[in-house]
Amino acid sequence: MSKTATALDVTSLTKVFHERGTKDVKAVDNVSFQVRQGEVLGLLGPNGAGKTTTIKCILGLIRPNAGGILVFGENVEEHYPRMLKNMSAVLEGSRNLYWRLTVWENILFFSGLHGVTSRDDKAHFEHLIRLFSLEDKRNVEVRKLSQGMKQKTSVACALARRTPLVFLDEPTLGLDVETSLELRAVLKQLATEENRTIIVSSHNMDVIQDVCQRVIILSQGRVVADNYVSDLVNLFKTKAYRITLHEPVSEGLEESLTSRFKGATLTSDGTIAEINVNLLENDDIYVLMDILRDAGAIIDRISHEETDLEKAFLEIVRRERNNNESR
Repeated sequence: MSKTATALDVTSLTKVFHERGTKDVKAVDNVSFQVRQGEVLGLLGPNGAGKTTTIKCILGLIRPNAGGILVFGENVEEHYPRMLKNMSAVLEGSRNLYWRLTVWENILFFSGLHGVTSRDDKAHFEHLIRLFSLEDKRNVEVRKLSQGMKQKTSVACALARRTPLVFLDEPTLGLDVETSLELRAVLKQLATEENRTIIVSSHNMDVIQDVCQRVIILSQGRVVADNYVSDLVNLFKTKAYRITLHEPVSEGLEESLTSRFKGATLTSDGTIAEINVNLLENDDIYVLMDILRDAGAIIDRISHEETDLEKAFLEIVRRERNNNESR
């Protein structure tokens, strides 16, 4: 199968949770997206956005109310559970390991469930042990490991199954900086060398920006952005400004700014005041200057604010929330 083939095709996926005596909750609302083989995709969204529910629907752990899911061209629901041979996952909040088994025994057990047991496969397991720096822990029971070592073992077990599609839900949760960097490097290496398709869901934007080429952002169960990381960052790079003012500033300046520019902030330390604002329209800079002039503000410095994926993510989610409130 070529690298440009479609590994995952989600169409109009919808999931509603019904609870007696309470209002129905639409956790996933008509979600559609595709993932190419060999792609490392980030799945982002605030808490309650529908990320984990979407993943569980794809894995067949939850039955959706509507929509279709194709994995390498085959319908997951029609060919379940056979389709599980193509997918593996590490899910946040789930027991992904048997704690009284050793690292090596866990790898053998979970890979064996997928029928991965040959001599060549065991050589690959040894490769994963080295790749995740688990050599000294291979014969240690998982319950005796640190949180970081448990997390690395969970990811190693998922990858040991040699499935072409892997889901990692908060894979760096509880990891120290060094271990997190190691895991990022491993994921990029595996995607490149083995043409794995990896979907990473995380609140750690540094991880997503480092590992993923493309991101899908969910908000209130809907897709609100689907783009390359570099494009999303560039979209906001020239629109974020920081303006430093000499004190004192007019008492009504903050209200004037926030009423015209949603999300604008004004902070002060008694000597210098700082405005952070996104200027989205071509004439916004002129409007901003008029507001500052009318308030008698004295500008010390104007600069573009450094933009990263986290700032772009927050701005996209904020806009979506404001749009929903205005409907």
